[in-house]
Amino acid sequence: MNTINSSQAIIRNSPKPDLLNLSTLINSDVLFKNGDVVLILHKGEQYSLRRTRNGKLILNK
Repeated sequence: MNTINSSQAIIRNSPKPDLLNLSTLINSDVLFKNGDVVLILHKGEQYSLRRTRNGKLILNK
């Protein structure tokens, strides 16, 4: 497992045995460091990822 440490995030790459690509694991605390909503632009569409009081994640378009 490759671990990259930076001042902004800790990203871990876990190789999948049947895939050539590596998956990236991002700690949600890094995403939500400025609040409980993260805006994501995907293929020209804006989504919001929200963290609830119970710690669950909700993705809305």
